[in-house]
Amino acid sequence: MIWSGTVALHLSTWGSWLVIGLTTLMGIHALRVLLARPIPLPEPLYSDDLADYPQVSLMVAAKNEEAVIGRLVENLCTLDYPTCRYEVWIIDDNSSDRTPIVLERLKQTYPQLHVVRRSANASGGKSGALNQVLPKTSGEIVAVFDADAQVPPDLLRRVVPMFERERVGAVQVRKAITNATANVWTRGQAVEMVFDAYIQQQRIAIGGIGELRGNGQFVRRDALEHCGGWNEETITDDLDLTIRLHLDRWDVDLLMLPAVGEEGVTNAIGLWHQRNRWAEGGYQRYLDYWRLIVRNRMGTGKTVDLFMFLISQYLLPTAAVPDFLMALLRNCPPLLIPITSLSLTLSILGMFIGLRQVQTSLPDGPTPRRRLPSIFITGMQTLLGVTYMLHWIPVMASTTTRMAFRPKRLKWVKTVHHGSGEWLDAPDPS
Repeated sequence: MIWSGTVALHLSTWGSWLVIGLTTLMGIHALRVLLARPIPLPEPLYSDDLADYPQVSLMVAAKNEEAVIGRLVENLCTLDYPTCRYEVWIIDDNSSDRTPIVLERLKQTYPQLHVVRRSANASGGKSGALNQVLPKTSGEIVAVFDADAQVPPDLLRRVVPMFERERVGAVQVRKAITNATANVWTRGQAVEMVFDAYIQQQRIAIGGIGELRGNGQFVRRDALEHCGGWNEETITDDLDLTIRLHLDRWDVDLLMLPAVGEEGVTNAIGLWHQRNRWAEGGYQRYLDYWRLIVRNRMGTGKTVDLFMFLISQYLLPTAAVPDFLMALLRNCPPLLIPITSLSLTLSILGMFIGLRQVQTSLPDGPTPRRRLPSIFITGMQTLLGVTYMLHWIPVMASTTTRMAFRPKRLKWVKTVHHGSGEWLDAPDPS
């Protein structure tokens, strides 16, 4: 459909006018996004009364994560939040490495740590693991982290007050790449995460879509249960839950600072597998819920925002290939240049503003005397980020082609986490 539609635009007399009209509408929407004022965040929760602290359940689904799971458990079990008001659940998804040994050792140290080991024939992947343990948890708010997460000590105190707004069904914490200096791939991912969070922040501010990103997501228990838990028939449980929450008229908010750390993929092959999974899962939610979306179940503001996002992130990169081929065959400029230029401009501005917002908000942010050098560095980071983001064009093109001819997939290549290796020498309790 995307390829034939792009070819039809080239061959029709009204194709260029349609592109100009769509570019105008998208430009108005992009301007609203850039000029929006973020929703003010509530003050962090500090109280002497334990009744003011809602119960929180922290969940991690782990499979063969011996290199990082020990660090994460210590991190989660020592957060700056009353110990009696939160619990930690690690779901060992039948690991074949030393993950069970590390967890058994840590259970003896942290009373709020609960470990559940799944059987070899358990189904549903990460979603199945989370659904299996959800009935055992007691939290009013349920948080999900990846095994390689690095969580700021005061995170719960900052996130919990955001649920005081009755319609907030979930909160996503900005993700940061902990090994950003490893190579050009991780540097690009670091910029990408800031850009993604900034655009989400601005979209939320205009009444648009906030999205969950898996690691560092907090969900109101009532909202989660009303949506039926996590979908076990998808490869991106976070993106799927995002759509179902919005269809159920919940809002998804974002916490820009502090961020939850995670390891970036350090090589092109790993990045290719990871982004293909993200792309396929992102596409799949539109295919699974399009009937409810077009019925405006989310509300007009969110539906329009979702449509603009679909065009810029999914349809445009895919259409770029047939547009370029038709331009070569007809010896003319690509027809989609206006929309492409708009998306590129939005990316550049979003990356630069997002990076400046994060850098100037950090305790060791740039001082006035170093403002010009820091702006230059931010500009170079933005240039790297924009160049790096071009990988989405081949990713979307290949994903679209695969999905057009192959059935829905529920398996993917696991991202390997390396950590520091400090827990690999944990003694066997037996």
